[in-house]
Amino acid sequence: MEVSRIRALRGPNLWSRHYSIESVAVCSEAESSLALLPGFDVRLRALFPQIGAIRPTKHDEEPSMAHVLEYAALGLQAQAGCPVTFSRTTSTDEVGVYQVVVEYSEEAVGKLAMDLAQDLIRAAATDGSGFDLDDALKRLRELDEDVRLGPSTGAIVQAAVSRGIPFRRLTSGSMVQFGWGSKQRRIQAAEIDRTSAISETIAQDKELTKKLLEAAGVPVPKGRPASDADDAWKAAEEIGLPVVVKPQDGNQGKGVTVNITSREQINEAYKAAAEISDEVLVERFLPGNDFRLLVVGSRLIAAARREPPLVVGDGTHTVRELVDTVNRDPRRGDGHATSLTKIRFDDIAIARLAMQGLAPDSVPPKGLRVILRNNANLSTGGTATDVTDDVHPDLAARAVAAAHMVGLDVCGVDVVCDSVLRPLEEQAGGIVEVNAAPGLRMHLSPSYGKGRDVGSAIIGEIYAPGDDGRIPVVAVTGTNGKTTTVRLTAHILGKSGLRVGMTNTDGVYIQGKRVDTGDCSGPRSARNVLMHPDVDAAVFETARGGMLREGLGFDRCKVAVVTNVGLGDHLGLNYITTVEDLAVLKRVIVHNVSTDGYAVLNAADAIVAGMAASCPGQVIYFAADHHHPVIVTHRAQGKRVVFVEGGHVVAVEGRFNVRIPLAQVPLTRNGTIGFQVENVMASVAAAWGAGVDWNAIAEGLASFVSDSDNAPGRFNVFDYRGATVIADYGHNPDAIAALVRAVEAMPAKRRSVVISGAGDRRDEDIRQQTEILGDAFDDVILYQDACQRGRADGEVLSLLRQGLESAQRTSNVQEIHGEFVAIDTALALLKEGDLSLILIDQIEEALAHIATRVAEG
Repeated sequence: MEVSRIRALRGPNLWSRHYSIESVAVCSEAESSLALLPGFDVRLRALFPQIGAIRPTKHDEEPSMAHVLEYAALGLQAQAGCPVTFSRTTSTDEVGVYQVVVEYSEEAVGKLAMDLAQDLIRAAATDGSGFDLDDALKRLRELDEDVRLGPSTGAIVQAAVSRGIPFRRLTSGSMVQFGWGSKQRRIQAAEIDRTSAISETIAQDKELTKKLLEAAGVPVPKGRPASDADDAWKAAEEIGLPVVVKPQDGNQGKGVTVNITSREQINEAYKAAAEISDEVLVERFLPGNDFRLLVVGSRLIAAARREPPLVVGDGTHTVRELVDTVNRDPRRGDGHATSLTKIRFDDIAIARLAMQGLAPDSVPPKGLRVILRNNANLSTGGTATDVTDDVHPDLAARAVAAAHMVGLDVCGVDVVCDSVLRPLEEQAGGIVEVNAAPGLRMHLSPSYGKGRDVGSAIIGEIYAPGDDGRIPVVAVTGTNGKTTTVRLTAHILGKSGLRVGMTNTDGVYIQGKRVDTGDCSGPRSARNVLMHPDVDAAVFETARGGMLREGLGFDRCKVAVVTNVGLGDHLGLNYITTVEDLAVLKRVIVHNVSTDGYAVLNAADAIVAGMAASCPGQVIYFAADHHHPVIVTHRAQGKRVVFVEGGHVVAVEGRFNVRIPLAQVPLTRNGTIGFQVENVMASVAAAWGAGVDWNAIAEGLASFVSDSDNAPGRFNVFDYRGATVIADYGHNPDAIAALVRAVEAMPAKRRSVVISGAGDRRDEDIRQQTEILGDAFDDVILYQDACQRGRADGEVLSLLRQGLESAQRTSNVQEIHGEFVAIDTALALLKEGDLSLILIDQIEEALAHIATRVAEG
């Protein structure tokens, strides 16, 4: 079996809403049925017993090697602890060729699972050796822990997801964006974007933090910086033993030594602290318990009592053995993925044992608590007990005051006192540290007690109740009319006062200014727009290629528009071979409309109208014929419809009725250009679904002109020496037919057309274009453009000429090499009152060339 074209679908896609790895598997005749591979299944299950029964999606289909790849890639991830459930294998029209799709929770893990699944299959196909399941699962787990979000960031992201707030991971670390466009917010672990760099700097400077807290009347331990070990001992004598020595800008308890009572301990403690920071602080040691209080905004959200890593002697086992026993607890891991961290038996632990008169091989008496660390951080093996419900209101107020004094929106306040049941002043307790970006693990999954939903509290501080961080997103797809509908819809939204981001086949536009060029109708460009802080609404042309390559660039949209589905839209590529296949792909945006959103569907296109059943929200139908059965039925049900009646575009919902004269819509040339009328109806429905005011809709329609600047390549009309020249990017049979109908409605003495063909279309699609044109034009100029897209020289021209063989009207056919030469040839033939339709290939360059010739007169 050969596996190729492995790619990540990073958004809702043809197969599901899940992020997935898609690959193409080519199987030999024997590999197309496992029944033809004796012994393979036995060896496979011996290597991977958990793979389960292999059942193809189609009940009448034989399990193939491709299905094994699917089940193995999914099963390996599941056994490694990844939350994945979806997979699918589909046979294509090519014998032995399958598309295999497997969900992933982390892209790198999904790709590794696909590679390991192939290793498993190769091993099972031979002698059953060469695949180590334990090693494979270990690699997957280690990679998953390396690349997935840590528990703190993950909890915040999960809280956002539960509220329907979209997110995007910006780095391989913990920086995440929530929301879209102008409603976006960002976090770095448990620190939100509203927190200033100055506040974070203050929190890192423990001496400055103490000064500010002391000024606010918050109890803090006395202390001062020390320049060296001698100065540290001097400070300890001034303050009074016992003391604490710690780095001035450390974190996670690194380099902290507590309860120091001798000069020797001072020397060792100063050395440990100086390895972490150039500045070392000496403070009065406060006896009592170590508590972490989590403040979010102006509220205390959670509190935990922390214990340093320790073991309890049993009179039988050594300290080292006791630590090994504790570390076998399944809740303990090597990183932050588990609720507890394994106790490290390192030089710090050995030094702490020495302070207690013990060594690693000592056997402590039964019941003796043996401390293995100076601090109680979870990251060094400590434990936490939730005490949120016990915190005295005065103590909670002190913690909030400390966070506000430093300027932290999310703050971990470290308190030392006997109990949180009483105010600090009553027990000689104090706040010893204030931490920016505090770890949340001890509150999410404490060793003992109730876990707290701190992620939701932080999201609640970022977004007000009911705010999902979303801006209106309009997604537009179809065979023809996409770009004009996108441009007109964006123009209308702009007239409503929104700052609009737009993507289409011409580029990316922010508030009407192009910021990127080229075909930008894919998911990457959409994601870039949603990251832009100056975008209040987004309109995306959503082409088939991007959906196939990577899925959608958003999880759901407010409005999905499907203009039509017809022939010539790259059929035969990527296993999309029929119009029905194409419709399933186009339907993806409809399937991902939000529940309070709308699908805008062409009622006159039966395939498009049938997509309504897939829409989670409501449907707005549009069609020029107000007597169309779909329009009539939907209207009778009191639902939204848009149609043409009496020279007006009419929008109706129940008794609500709005009429806009087509004479006031320049794009339609008084309603004579049928396909532009359809584009207008689609845009009106899209703006209506997005909640735009009707005055803005009418103003947008009246002010939008289809010129080469506003809608390049979309029925751009020029006057050349009294003749009419129309430039358009129509490039498939349906588009050509629509253009012919529009041109026939325009008066002309003689009609000519200039056309080439895209080499990546099917032969019949290329021929059909000139079959349509041959009966509508007197003169046809065929040209071969610069890029033949895989075709031999002259091959496209030959197909175009074949399409003209049955033409009833065309009397003059010319073949030209070069688009601009062909344009000049057509212009030279024109006389006053003639009309020429030029089907351009290089949109910007061709339009500029025509404009130059028009200017020259």
